[in-house]
Amino acid sequence: MFLSESDDELQELEWDSDSEIDVTDCSFDDDYTPRGLARGSQPEDFTDEDTSDEEWESTPAKRKTTRKRRSPASYSPVSSPLKSPFKSPPRKKINNASKTPKNNVSSNIGKTFSSPRGRNQRKKTQTLKKGMEEADFEDRWHDIDEEDIEPPQPKFRPERDVGPQLNRTSSYTPLDLFQLFFSTTVIDTLVKNTNIYGKKKHQGNKKSWVPVTAADMYSFLSLVLYMGIVPLKAMSDYWKGSQLFSLPFPGSIMPRTRFTTILSCLHLNDPAVEAANEKKKGTLKYDRLCKVKPLYEQILEACYTFYHPHQHISIDERMVATKAKTALKQYIKSKPTKWGFKLFVLADSACGYTLNFFVYSGKESKPSGKGNRYDIVMRLLNIPFLGKGYKLYVDNFYTSPKLFSDLLKKNIFSCGTVRTNVAGYPRKKPNDIPEKAPRGTIRWMRKGALLFVKWLDTREVTMCSTMHTAYSNDTANRSIKGADGSWMVKQVPVPGCIKDYNKYMGGVDLSDALIGYYNVLQKTTKWYKKLFYHFVDIATVNAFIIHKDMCKLQHQQVMSQKKFREELILALAAIGSTPNRASPQNHMVSPFPFKSPQKSQTSPFPAFSAPPNSTSFPFTEDPTGSSPHPLRLGHLPAYFTEHMKNVPLRDRGTAGRRQCVLCKMKSPIYCRTCLKTLCLTTSRNCYSEWHESNGITV
Repeated sequence: MFLSESDDELQELEWDSDSEIDVTDCSFDDDYTPRGLARGSQPEDFTDEDTSDEEWESTPAKRKTTRKRRSPASYSPVSSPLKSPFKSPPRKKINNASKTPKNNVSSNIGKTFSSPRGRNQRKKTQTLKKGMEEADFEDRWHDIDEEDIEPPQPKFRPERDVGPQLNRTSSYTPLDLFQLFFSTTVIDTLVKNTNIYGKKKHQGNKKSWVPVTAADMYSFLSLVLYMGIVPLKAMSDYWKGSQLFSLPFPGSIMPRTRFTTILSCLHLNDPAVEAANEKKKGTLKYDRLCKVKPLYEQILEACYTFYHPHQHISIDERMVATKAKTALKQYIKSKPTKWGFKLFVLADSACGYTLNFFVYSGKESKPSGKGNRYDIVMRLLNIPFLGKGYKLYVDNFYTSPKLFSDLLKKNIFSCGTVRTNVAGYPRKKPNDIPEKAPRGTIRWMRKGALLFVKWLDTREVTMCSTMHTAYSNDTANRSIKGADGSWMVKQVPVPGCIKDYNKYMGGVDLSDALIGYYNVLQKTTKWYKKLFYHFVDIATVNAFIIHKDMCKLQHQQVMSQKKFREELILALAAIGSTPNRASPQNHMVSPFPFKSPQKSQTSPFPAFSAPPNSTSFPFTEDPTGSSPHPLRLGHLPAYFTEHMKNVPLRDRGTAGRRQCVLCKMKSPIYCRTCLKTLCLTTSRNCYSEWHESNGITV
């Protein structure tokens, strides 16, 4: 309460039982229904301006008391264990003035005291009545027949337009949206740190480190995403040429050895920074997430920069499966994924977009003193340009009266299940849910701006909310067993807070489902690579959600997530590197021993000189036994399977295929003389085209 600081108006505040209005004389009408203050508003200040005689005479002569009268001490804010949102205004005591008799109203006429809002005494009396009735609400549980205070709905005021923060008239490809998260800066960071670690790791080896380029990293990401939509048990299976694992795409993007080399040396942070951090191990300055820090921060910043959430948001945990040896690994018995990294995630309930997240690495170094769960929620909601009027849904792991009250001060309204042993939960027993109560029984209690609700379903469900009324005539279908033992579907009452909780709490679950359809997790012993895979998943799913919203805004057809990933993989492969088609390994190098046929001394083929640098074509023994010389077979086609053993008859046309040097397709045929893999089919005759282009007569 703010008073004027002038000498004439500065008064002493005091709660006195002998003041002008006696609380014990106040009674309530039968039809009197209190109205609550707006959530988040402070108690109003009033004046001590007296009413006229006409106003007092207009008061009904008889009032029926519906509740027991209490002594003034029972309504005192100090003595009441449950604080009311309506604080009774303290009385102003005039210095050096005698006490006015309680019933002497005319002596106070004409006395006015200035206050910021200038309310009259009648408004003050009504506020006292509301505060007393509110205090009485806190003494017992109420059923649905008793009317609750109806809180006003929050006004949603986001600081940006809800949805994608992009040009809404432009069209974006899947690659454009993915690069919002894996930008050129992110790619350059990965390339730089991978090259530093790879060069250090390959020092002293026979094979020197071949530096990774940005194109190589795009090809690497393309294959990582490809492994999500085409899952196999072993990574080497993607490059196998057998009948079961004949996948041409991985080999056309990157050789297996190159992919595994990049994967083994993949580094997200500078090795020098990691080494300096290891020296701090055991101190408060040690960072457990140092190995993933740069990529982690850049992905996180992109998540809340390019998208603004809708009004309903939710917070929940997410488990990333791993059994790597790291202190970050958690075990949660009740989760489907029991071993893994524990992530706390803030998601949009409407679409499952991941707005904010962090990997749990232990208790905070600078706790607030209000509990670890309190700090988790406040950290996730610490997003720039979020706005006001949001509705947050959490489960009983986070819910506490203290948290909800503090969020209300930030103009964020909350709803969630609550544990009955949490501090601030009402312990009152009068009029509680009785034993063997019917399904759908509701009890509620209001404690200031907090509403506590009990609902009996198959078990008792307890809720806490700052934005709902106790019961708003909602129903739910439930199977109930009748007296004759038959089951029937019956509509039972359900609180509005439970109905909204079931509708909007699944934002993180929706995000997990979108990630789980095509996740790219592969087996690895390095814990930070697991998180790298998960960051790729988050970026891809968030890009897909932005794509859907942009298509809806532009009235275009929305792609499925599978189709979105397929186009993204092809686009990444197009800007990535490709294998060197002119490299020596594309020549026919026989991996099997060649058994020469028996030749007569009078060979019909004249001798010829072997091509330089060629050692992989047939030889035969000279009849004299002096030295081997090449056997001229002419420019004739031959199958690779001619020199392979134990090949089934049905596979002799496809086994051992190589890439054609002309069209890059797989072919089981090569030229006996040129040792080039060439196609010779009904649709392609690369064999003749290649020889003619090189001036060779077949």
